[in-house]
Amino acid sequence: MNVELRDPNIVMKLSRLGSFHQSKLSFLRSFLKEFKDWEYKRDLFELNENGYGTAVYSFKKSTRVYSLICYANELNENERSDRVIATKWDAAFVLHDGVPTKQDIERLRNEVPKQEVGRLSYKELTLSRANKSVRAFNHVVESLSKGNQPDIELLSKVGYLYRTTAVYGSGKFGLADRFRIKNREEIYGPFRLEMMLVYLVRQFTFDQANHVAKNKNPRKAVSLDVEICRNLGIGNSTGLGMAPFIVNHPTLLNNWIVAKEIALKTIREIKDVKTEDSDLFKVYLKKSIKNITSWNTDSEYQQKKIKSLLEDINKFIQFIEKDFDFLKEFAFNNIYLWAEENLGEECIEYIISIMMEPYDDIVNPLINQMSSEEEKYFNIPTDRTIGELREILEKKYSEIIKIDFSKKENYQNFWFISKNKEEPRMADRFKENGSELEQPLAIARDIKKLYEVISVSKNSSTIDKFLLNNNDLRHVVRRAFIVEKFPYSEIQDNTIGQSIIPIDMLRLKLSFFGALKFDPRSDKWLRICMFQGAPLPHELKNYNPYWVYNSLN
Repeated sequence: MNVELRDPNIVMKLSRLGSFHQSKLSFLRSFLKEFKDWEYKRDLFELNENGYGTAVYSFKKSTRVYSLICYANELNENERSDRVIATKWDAAFVLHDGVPTKQDIERLRNEVPKQEVGRLSYKELTLSRANKSVRAFNHVVESLSKGNQPDIELLSKVGYLYRTTAVYGSGKFGLADRFRIKNREEIYGPFRLEMMLVYLVRQFTFDQANHVAKNKNPRKAVSLDVEICRNLGIGNSTGLGMAPFIVNHPTLLNNWIVAKEIALKTIREIKDVKTEDSDLFKVYLKKSIKNITSWNTDSEYQQKKIKSLLEDINKFIQFIEKDFDFLKEFAFNNIYLWAEENLGEECIEYIISIMMEPYDDIVNPLINQMSSEEEKYFNIPTDRTIGELREILEKKYSEIIKIDFSKKENYQNFWFISKNKEEPRMADRFKENGSELEQPLAIARDIKKLYEVISVSKNSSTIDKFLLNNNDLRHVVRRAFIVEKFPYSEIQDNTIGQSIIPIDMLRLKLSFFGALKFDPRSDKWLRICMFQGAPLPHELKNYNPYWVYNSLN
């Protein structure tokens, strides 16, 4: 049986993309798999009794070393903020290429805590900062200093001791450009160094809490239980800064989505599903319910999605146990077709993630295809014709070109860059000033404009002649020829319409990172948890690849 890849016009709708979940393809899971054989060490730990100072952690294999340098500083309560406009944080971090010298540590001590206004060198790979969840951190320290373990229920509601507010890489602020390191095998997967930084920061949060508790009461203090550590992740606050990324990197987006779609297609084409594979699928499906039921959020929007997901999962489990026979041919194809017929988008994508779990042999080869040499596809084929371009637009943007942009609700919002932090923002065109500074992120509107212009152009005319008179449409002409080769490179939705939910764009990217428990704080920013349930660094060599489903929280 030959199963077709899913239609991009369905998959690339924001409501569907905003229902994606972590999977074996997620970057933090592939990072752990890649680095499980590396030697982990805590090389330096010079903190004072209050937990302020410097620490260094490293991963080493053969002659290659990656070192996380941590700078923990005192922060007044009124200075602590998760917003990107903050200028001070509880801790700042940089991932250094190699073993840092004393001079490196001193040089970076003056720059890393400044973050965006600091200056780094090609020796540094990624940069971040984080703030404590004060309630959780102080409770842990207080409990440990008295010889007790903290309240698991309180910790499960938060899920972490610190949350990062940005992780930078690829040449920003003087960091090493990706071209310097892109050929290293161990970091070929996307965002692998960012995942390493976040993972090592998680360990630092436990070490700092233990250290402060021990100094508070040296005779009585105990260390944080390993199982509790394992079931805490690292938090993250993410805003609109992440949204334009998926618009501005079409071939990369395509390669992420196409990896998932090929995995799904291949699994659906399995004629006879082995009993051990169907058993594994059912075990982790049931185990995953713990993740859904412990997903805390005050967002009504997300609460509805969680309730719907839980109802659908229970309905699906009932179907699997009572009405379904895995011994029938093409069992996973039948499961998928039933899910599309009977379940919501959130649950369909959830089930697809779990369908991948038994199939290392299918998923692993796809992981190394998720990067992209984007500059290869930047050039526009100017010898192609208007007729060919029209055909691409009608085939690849069939829904987009139906949108009526003369209606206010279809162009209500605009994207711009904030002056103080140069971060992407979105505003209502009819209520706020600044639409003249609009960024070219309204792809649907621009595609429609391109379609209207070429509709009155000669089919035989070439693209080079067209661009001489229509240079303002160059960016979408380029995108059209990209989407011809990369069918999942374009969001098939209107990113400036009245009904847009920007966090769908954030959640798409975060699901590929491997985030759990999305907690929207508005329709424009959310909190997440990463590495919750993951093995600790000293456990990596013998880790369980299904750790996501073993979390107690």
